[in-house]
Amino acid sequence: MDMQSIKQLIYKGEKIDVECKKAENTIPRSAYESYSAFANTKGGHIVLGVYEDKKKKAPEERFIIQGIENPARQLEDFWNTINGNKVNVNILKDEDVFIVEENDVSLIVIHVPRADYKQRPVYVGENPYKGTYKRNHEGDYHATEDEVRAMLRDQNPDGNDSLVLGYYSIDDIDLETLKHYRKMFQTRNPEHIWNSYEDKEFLEALGGYRKDRRTGTEGLTLAGLMMFGKGLAVRDEFDNVFMDYRDESQITSEIRWNDRVTYDGTWENNLFNFFTKVISKLTVDLKKPFVLENQQRVDDTPVHKAIREAFVNLIIHADYLLDAGTLKIIKTSDGFSFTNPGILKLPKEEIFKGGNSKPRNPRMQTMLRMVGFGDNAGSGFPTILAVWRDSGWVEPELIEDTVLNQVTLKLRTVSVLDTVMKSMFEQLSQIPAFSKNEIEKLINILKDNQISSTNVSPDNWINTAEILYDRLSDIADNSKDDIEKALDVITQKISEIVALSGGSNKFAKELADILAESAEKSAESAEKLSDRQKQILSIMKTGVEYSADDIAQLLDLKGSRTRQLLNELVKMGAITGTTATKKRRYIKLKH
Repeated sequence: MDMQSIKQLIYKGEKIDVECKKAENTIPRSAYESYSAFANTKGGHIVLGVYEDKKKKAPEERFIIQGIENPARQLEDFWNTINGNKVNVNILKDEDVFIVEENDVSLIVIHVPRADYKQRPVYVGENPYKGTYKRNHEGDYHATEDEVRAMLRDQNPDGNDSLVLGYYSIDDIDLETLKHYRKMFQTRNPEHIWNSYEDKEFLEALGGYRKDRRTGTEGLTLAGLMMFGKGLAVRDEFDNVFMDYRDESQITSEIRWNDRVTYDGTWENNLFNFFTKVISKLTVDLKKPFVLENQQRVDDTPVHKAIREAFVNLIIHADYLLDAGTLKIIKTSDGFSFTNPGILKLPKEEIFKGGNSKPRNPRMQTMLRMVGFGDNAGSGFPTILAVWRDSGWVEPELIEDTVLNQVTLKLRTVSVLDTVMKSMFEQLSQIPAFSKNEIEKLINILKDNQISSTNVSPDNWINTAEILYDRLSDIADNSKDDIEKALDVITQKISEIVALSGGSNKFAKELADILAESAEKSAESAEKLSDRQKQILSIMKTGVEYSADDIAQLLDLKGSRTRQLLNELVKMGAITGTTATKKRRYIKLKH
């Protein structure tokens, strides 16, 4: 990272992942507070040697690069402090801290990664409740006791839901809910030995009831009460947790939702009831192709499974011990959103990759998996990504709010192609040669070639580009500037489609090379072609054979002049001729 990169970073203004410190002669104490805040939130950069004048608004005036004295000594002091007793743990590598110099100005840049969940909280001093910081858009702030407790809980490799609730017994289980679950369990596992167990023994086997041998405390676990408990018992212990499903797929200014499931006294509000009541509502509108398996119709699809997987993730990753939180599911006309209390335990990159699931509630995960809900550990999120990609929909968003301490998964049933193509057409319409009528022609060309939201594998993008280029000169009225502008737009948008639909970086690079070459050829052709030659190309359709007489009649030209123009186009490589006789036919080539 050089000085220019640093300037670009800080001139965006201090935000959730950048902090500037004056630090002329020594490392300020606040730098270690920022270290704690970044480590406990999403990571970020601390830049030492930049003074902030909060009276100024323009970034170049507000953030003044002053530099620091004795950068080597300050760097040594920082390492001695960070490896000493100032903070509880050092998560930095050598390459995370470095000096940036330009002319006589020196800065120290500290890149703080997000700490692993087993290392959080990262704190200053000896008391995590006094020295733990987090980050928001206003800067560093002291983490609340509840936030610190949540970080300490997440260190537990056994999760949260084995916690024994000593004052809750089998009498606090809603027997109808448990009966419903056991019926589903037996149907799916008819030979399982647990089917012969009494209810308490069955719950013990599932992890819903246990005795803590170290303390002697016995009772329902967090998993047992939340999944199968009576509504009153659940609310007594977890009055901080709300369950809310809303169908907003047909809302108007007068109607806030079409359907809602929340506690209203008509059902025992435990998690299993909430799950079974809501899951059918989520998937009722999804298309079900007619498929027979063993002479029976199969109504399940990969999309149905992905929606269920998202719901299971909501339940098993939620932190039910936070001071407040909502399990919230919103269904809209173009997708779904799932929100649960608790921040991410793993970085997004690991979650997207899969294979390393760290649920807060592994016993709830087992309970749902034993009746057919939830994939194998670590494969759930990649399954959702694959289904959405195969459906040609925009990539799911996983949004972490470290201030509200919640995570939202957004699954939009919106076509990648339709979304980006709409943006492409809007941008093309700003180019003078592309009138509304000509944009409609371009859309029709794509439709005629079956470029649609159901034909979205990355292998089709090269073909898509060729189709667009094949008609580009005609639609753009052969204006060189307009062609170049249009090619830039198309290049950007098709590359966007490739990335959003899972195309590799290598493929995107190959596509960019092809697009650049096509842009150059199109610009050269536009410069060389005469008006008559452009007119000929505009009426010829790619791959269709034309005689000189056909073209002469369409243009109202003499045959000899038409043949001369056609032969010139052959030499230029714009068209090809079939023979050298009077029966010669001409075919327009793809640009």
